[in-house]
Amino acid sequence: MTENYNAEAIKVLEGIEGVRKRPAMYIGSTDVRGLHHLLYEVVDNSIDEAMGGHCSKIIIKIHKDGSISVEDNGRGIPVDMHPKYKVPAVQIALTKLHAGGKFDNNMYKVSGGLHGVGLSAVNALSKVLEIWIKRNGKIHYQKYERGKPATELKIIGDTTDKGTTIRFVPDDEIFETTEWKDDIIQTRLKELAFLNKTVLINFQDENTDKNVDFKFEGGLKSFVEHLNQGRNTFHEPIYFEKQKDNVIVEIAIQYNDVYLETLYSFVNNINTIDGGTHVHGFKAAVTRAVNNYFQENKGAKEAVEKLTADDIREGMTAVISLRIPNPQFEGQTKAKLGNSEMKGLVDSIVYADFKQFLDENPKIAKSIVEKIVLASKAREAAKKARELTRRKNVLEGSSLPGKLADCSNKDPEKCEIFIVEGDSAGGSAKQGRNREFQAILPLRGKIINVEKARIDKIFKNTEIISMITAFGTSIEQDFNPEKLRYKKIIIMTDADVDGAHIKTLLLTFFYRYMKELVENGNIFIAQPPLYKVSKNKKHNYVYSEEELRALLGEIGEEGSTLQRYKGLGEMNPQQLWDTTMNPENRILFQITIEEASMADEIFSILMGEQVQPRKEFIETNAKLVQNLDI
Repeated sequence: MTENYNAEAIKVLEGIEGVRKRPAMYIGSTDVRGLHHLLYEVVDNSIDEAMGGHCSKIIIKIHKDGSISVEDNGRGIPVDMHPKYKVPAVQIALTKLHAGGKFDNNMYKVSGGLHGVGLSAVNALSKVLEIWIKRNGKIHYQKYERGKPATELKIIGDTTDKGTTIRFVPDDEIFETTEWKDDIIQTRLKELAFLNKTVLINFQDENTDKNVDFKFEGGLKSFVEHLNQGRNTFHEPIYFEKQKDNVIVEIAIQYNDVYLETLYSFVNNINTIDGGTHVHGFKAAVTRAVNNYFQENKGAKEAVEKLTADDIREGMTAVISLRIPNPQFEGQTKAKLGNSEMKGLVDSIVYADFKQFLDENPKIAKSIVEKIVLASKAREAAKKARELTRRKNVLEGSSLPGKLADCSNKDPEKCEIFIVEGDSAGGSAKQGRNREFQAILPLRGKIINVEKARIDKIFKNTEIISMITAFGTSIEQDFNPEKLRYKKIIIMTDADVDGAHIKTLLLTFFYRYMKELVENGNIFIAQPPLYKVSKNKKHNYVYSEEELRALLGEIGEEGSTLQRYKGLGEMNPQQLWDTTMNPENRILFQITIEEASMADEIFSILMGEQVQPRKEFIETNAKLVQNLDI
């Protein structure tokens, strides 16, 4: 019974000695991603309390001293003496690896913190961690330093409330950065609020006076509407929730007019980015339901015999959320669900409910099917275009594009390719590069916006075909990242509005059609200088307004000449090499996907059909602009 959540519920498997020596084994990395993983481990404990019906509010606060705190109004971590270890149960949870109530099914029916390393790993990797527990009418407090108790657990006051507050400072001896990122945190908290519609999540940042609440009564319905910002949708979200064999399956689906599938899956709030058995079951059910409906309602004019799974999921935004008592994840990162029984269970639930929805809503069903039929015809056209380009040996990589200036080295690990805007800059880059390992591919004009184009149109775009061919990876079902000919793909554009637009178009293409290259860290943006400052025959290249102000405060403005670079073509080959291409002193920004849903949302808003969400995004973020080109 949950009323007996006490010290005996805390099961211990092993200690935490190796966490500080090998932190990446427990939190994935020691970069910005690993840093935020610490926070998520603490928040997940509070969410587990919410899933059990014991917590209705969670407050996350960034403090001015660099610490961060998580406060909930759950039951409070047990503070009584552990029967075996003769120390308070909370100390066991904070110092013993694989210790916690998650291993006792009576305490947590479903849980995200399944490896049990959460709090102990956070404690081990924190310079300081403090915990306040409101339980049994008392406030209990304890302090830890680098995983070890600095004080005894003591009572510091009385209270009528319940809950746990944890405040910690990440250890700067462990992490490459200890700076918290508001946007990354808010994206995860928003996601958790969508998945747990009964809980209010409040986020505060003392450095910026930010104070925002996340609570979505619509749950997954609100989630798909959020993901579909910037897109024209065909109907209100389709939603159903079913419980079977102690498993809760929650699904929301909404079709839109874009040409790509957007699918997110979660198990006990964990984002299963690599899918798993539940996703296989969902896809099979949707394909079967739509095909059966199509066959039953197909008109004589329809030439399409059967709709493929890819056609059926084109333009579909869906979120799958499961609550499972004993999930089996593949790997430490919990990215893929392995429970074999989930495929059939999800399949049966989704097929029955989705087919029923189509049967009972013929108008909506018709609009969905019409889009799918168009997708099928477009896919056939794309297949012909693909075969045509393949016959010309374009996609096979045996015939590289004529405008590509390739490098002499053939080892992909040592090679990089610059995607350069325009022939003028391309000419300078070709002359200034190191021919041994640097390839140059100039693009003429702006590539097609793939957010608004089907694959058959994309195959007709010369610039995109040139890139696909140069990279060697092919595209769509033929895509193979192992055939990538360059370790680094570097976007190099002018530092103006057109350059920013071209960057956005290229990143949209990479994210939508070569996402694995982004995930693998193959995509970079070159940072050309904004200014050249000359004084007394000395030249300095400056990459930001802040750097410019600092430089002029050393050397003085009097006698200095300032040149503002707006185009790469304004630099001669030697200057371009010195400032932007030389690995010894250039500035490259690696493109990463910290949060896929955040990236998805931004691409949809900036590149989609809807004007209003784009306008609102610009108005909201206008104050963040650093280099405004007027």
